[in-house]
Amino acid sequence: MAVYTEVGDAELEAFLADYDIGEAEAFKGIAEGVENSNFLLTTTRGQYIVTLYEKRVDPKDLPFFLGLMGHLAARGINCPQPIHGRDGKALRQLAGKPAAVTSFLHGMWPRRIAVKHCGPVGEALARLHLAGRDFELKRPNALSVADWRPLFEASRADADSVAEGLVRELDAELAFLEAEWPRDLPSGVIHADLFNDNVFFLHDRLSGLIDFYFACNDALAYDVAICLNAWCFEPDRSFNTTKARALLQAYEKVRPLESAERQALPRLARGASLRFLLTRLYDWIHTPATALVKRKDPLEYLAYLRFHRSASSLASYGL
Repeated sequence: MAVYTEVGDAELEAFLADYDIGEAEAFKGIAEGVENSNFLLTTTRGQYIVTLYEKRVDPKDLPFFLGLMGHLAARGINCPQPIHGRDGKALRQLAGKPAAVTSFLHGMWPRRIAVKHCGPVGEALARLHLAGRDFELKRPNALSVADWRPLFEASRADADSVAEGLVRELDAELAFLEAEWPRDLPSGVIHADLFNDNVFFLHDRLSGLIDFYFACNDALAYDVAICLNAWCFEPDRSFNTTKARALLQAYEKVRPLESAERQALPRLARGASLRFLLTRLYDWIHTPATALVKRKDPLEYLAYLRFHRSASSLASYGL
């Protein structure tokens, strides 16, 4: 469940009065997602998404997120477009929370990832990277290598209850990545969370990208590494090089990776798996059992991390 804040009828009516998008006919909470409260709004003029930004989203970052979506949409990336009110503003308040309305994208995210999905994802990611080159606003990655140790320390005391020896293993991994993290790679705007539930397909064609609320400025190849983790492992946690090859080859047809990026890819993939392991571990330990949010298993990403650690060459990733 991903509706943390309920919206009353009178509140919604007053909110929509600032827009020129028609009158509400239906307003339904969307269960998917874990960061914000999302609603499908149907009006007399069409369908929209209403998002209330919850405590994990810093309000000062919202101009970056909303501006980026508008920027990318103007450059041909099919993503939600912020809807501006009559006063020209896209960001306002609803039920005491920062809120925005965005356009509705048609399509469904793939529940079972197949090779046929991976090529379009690689191509779309590369096009996103190119489209973001002239976006003027900047936002540092709040979950990059310098932020992982504090996140781990917040879970250290209970980590071994999740898996025996986890504290020792993560301590060693953090020490390695802090010392060996790739620097000075080509950088720009990255999505940073392009999992299968953030990519829509319609009749086997990629129809749009959503959820830009982790987007930031970082190494472009790190975004590729995140996608290798998100799209190329099987349910049994084995790595599928055919999927990885499809994703990487499609990416490189649009934006070829530099030699330094190729060499750094195994370490970037280790870092990406560790980043998601640590956020899942934190949520696993700190989310109350009564919470409506479904916790995700951090040990899935421990298996991914161990694969990347054992990768002997770029051939492990289909290159």
